[in-house]
Amino acid sequence: MALTWWFALGSVVVVSLASFIGIVTISVSEQRLRSIVFILVSLAVGAMFGDTFIHLLPEAFKAPDASLWTSICVLAGILIFFLLEKFLLWRHEHIPHYGSCIHPVGYVNLVAEGLHNLIDGLLIGSSYLVSLPVGLATTFAVLLHEIPQEIGNFGVLLHAGFSKTNALWLNFLSASLAIAGALLALLVGGTLTHLPTVILPLTAGGFIYIAGSDLVPELHKEREPMKSLVQLIAIGLGVGLMLLLKVLE
Repeated sequence: MALTWWFALGSVVVVSLASFIGIVTISVSEQRLRSIVFILVSLAVGAMFGDTFIHLLPEAFKAPDASLWTSICVLAGILIFFLLEKFLLWRHEHIPHYGSCIHPVGYVNLVAEGLHNLIDGLLIGSSYLVSLPVGLATTFAVLLHEIPQEIGNFGVLLHAGFSKTNALWLNFLSASLAIAGALLALLVGGTLTHLPTVILPLTAGGFIYIAGSDLVPELHKEREPMKSLVQLIAIGLGVGLMLLLKVLE
């Protein structure tokens, strides 16, 4: 039992550390990074839509009682994140700001990613309760999935106005919810079987809202044909990576 705990917690720590993949940009100047952030945002759009329609929704609809309830949860996720951003935008406009100003989409993305990482932790913790080989296989699949996702998240945080350092640490804090998810799975065990049926579609709704209402309109602000082509390629790459991971699972 102790070995299961050590492996499970060690696995989610490794997965959480994947959020530091943005550290490769530390040597890049802030100005240069801002000039290519539209590529990272495009990759995030592809990764979010790909993750939603290739991973999250098919998994959510696998549940025996998944039908109308799952669809309602997806719509609820869209509405919840709409209301969350509305509140943040209201606060953004009515409370005095000192120094740099962060766009609310950064905080909304952190909430959605936090839920996603919590689910990953639940999956890893639960899989180790089955056996060590199953746990290791699940960890590997989640890690492969996290790397392109974290690159996209880092781009969204930069786009929202966070510095590279703050984006890295906030991304890590969001990823650390995987540790909480694994602990929850290990402590409570089988009684959590219905939790993913709610969190999965809520997260899917959040990703649909963020990618569709916040990020895609930002991409449309770029009118230059070559940059638009680069955006399309980056979106396709994000979707393609999620599709490849599905094939490898």
